[in-house]
Amino acid sequence: MGGTYLPVGGTPMPRTTEMSGYSETIERLITEFGKLPGIGPRSAERIAFYILKADDKDAFALADAIRDVKTRIRPCRVCFNLAEGELCGVCANPRRDRSTICVVEQPKDLLALEATGAYHGVYHVLMGHVAPTEGIEPEDLTIDALVERVRAGRSTELTTSGVEEILLATNPDVSGDVTALHVAAALEGTGVKVTRLARGLPAGGQIEYSNKSILTDAITQRREM
Repeated sequence: MGGTYLPVGGTPMPRTTEMSGYSETIERLITEFGKLPGIGPRSAERIAFYILKADDKDAFALADAIRDVKTRIRPCRVCFNLAEGELCGVCANPRRDRSTICVVEQPKDLLALEATGAYHGVYHVLMGHVAPTEGIEPEDLTIDALVERVRAGRSTELTTSGVEEILLATNPDVSGDVTALHVAAALEGTGVKVTRLARGLPAGGQIEYSNKSILTDAITQRREM
């Protein structure tokens, strides 16, 4: 799709929707699907035609789901996990152990750790990792909010006991290690114990792709920084 059109003996001309054979509406749908990660031109075209052939109910259900996720999902006001209200499901659960906060880079890492059933504390989502080459500095993450949360932990309505441990569950790669060091440095002077997931996780790997057994070992064998 797209590109240029070169008539015989002429100069290149922009390729139009008429030249591609698709109407402007279909071309726009294919273009939007092509912006999704991992979706090439052919895949975008197949998805677009699947939508065209689908029942109105199914097609509009997809559109509604996309709209709802953009209008209803927000960061949890405590941990920055994805939530549909003020609090995410973990923070709203009174049975969670609030003395331990597990720090992860992204909500998908939280989901991977939750799937193990081995961790019963609460979380804090950094919303990224430190990567100066990508223009992401420590102040761009939610590190300051974590420090404030630790310091205020003994007096909030969500905490039945003071925060005793911060478990750093950043990815076991260079960016994750750098991020963990920044978080640990920011927590100095708070009196909280700082631990890190055990290296049951392979160096250079990603938490979201690790199986339950590896993640369970990493949680139960964590060590102090």
